[in-house]
Amino acid sequence: MFIGHLALGFAAKRAAPRISLGALFAASQLPDLLWPVFLAIGIEQVRIAPGATPFTPLEFVSYPYSHSLLFVAIWGLAFGGLYGLRLHGFRAVAVVALLVVSHWVLDWVSHGPDMPLYPGSRQFGLGLWYSVPGTIIVESTLFVAGTWAYARLTRPRNTTGRWAFISLVTLLVVAYVANIVGGPPPSIKALWMGALAGAAVILGMALWVDRHRTI
Repeated sequence: MFIGHLALGFAAKRAAPRISLGALFAASQLPDLLWPVFLAIGIEQVRIAPGATPFTPLEFVSYPYSHSLLFVAIWGLAFGGLYGLRLHGFRAVAVVALLVVSHWVLDWVSHGPDMPLYPGSRQFGLGLWYSVPGTIIVESTLFVAGTWAYARLTRPRNTTGRWAFISLVTLLVVAYVANIVGGPPPSIKALWMGALAGAAVILGMALWVDRHRTI
């Protein structure tokens, strides 16, 4: 998933209003932020294989450190702990940690059987990606619900707050459509570089939006 993860980041603002939208987005996508780094240094592997599933041209060969349930839980506790120390609240720890773990749950629903419980374990996945219409319906529903929850909770401080939010939502929708209709990446290097660049833009915009909106 892509915008499905970010939908939970939007929605989590209600549970933890003091946490910035950028941090909530980072938590909801943390495994996907670590994954391109681990690809770049060679400890995880992916193969460009058009037709691997109808929804994505990627075959996830090995990603036990970014996407196994054990390591996702570890990353969630670590990220949640850092935020809890900063904000001095168990709620902040819990929300951030649960958001990170939610990434594994949504990927388990969408991926084929390639999601490990721990390094070397049997792999799982319900295979939503084998249905393009089903994937689009599920992710779009999550995204609409999440953005609606954030829009209902917050209000713009100024004109920037209104248009920044509209710009962020538009960017995410355009990126999602481009991901569906676009071809496979030309190389693994292009894949991880593009993933890191895209994440930087999205997280930067989320921080910008949240600075110009208030509860």
